Amino acid sequence: MHSIVCALMHCVFSTKNRRSTIKPEMQLRLWEFMGGIARQNGAVALAVGGVEEHVHLLLSLSANTPIAKVMREVKAGSSKFMHETFAVDFAWQDGYGAFSIGASQKEHTVQYIANQAEHHKKRSFEEEFGALCRLYGVELSGQSPA
Repeated sequence: MHSIVCALMHCVFSTKNRRSTIKPEMQLRLWEFMGGIARQNGAVALAVGGVEEHVHLLLSLSANTPIAKVMREVKAGSSKFMHETFAVDFAWQDGYGAFSIGASQKEHTVQYIANQAEHHKKRSFEEEFGALCRLYGVELSGQSPA
């Protein structure tokens, strides 16, 4: 019998110093590229989206895929892509948030990621990340958000 796994992770991380370096005209290409990196590393990107200073990914992980490996490869590869494709001074902040979700939350999370631009007209990244941590019962304990 094959192993069957349903491991959905809502991942969030920001640009270094929360600089607005992911311009709207870059976003679609970057999101697609990030999805490709995830796929090459044993995950399926069900949704990728964000705004100028942070990104959200909804990943479906395979049975043998550690989230740390996928995040390391997605962040490194996408940073290189930004440098080579758009010739921008670009880097991701150290760290990330990764929150497991249930299958019943999948469609809501996909919509939440798709509506980031509208969502961030009312709420900052710091407010959003803090709310996610509270929702999932994670204590920030003086750390700055991803």
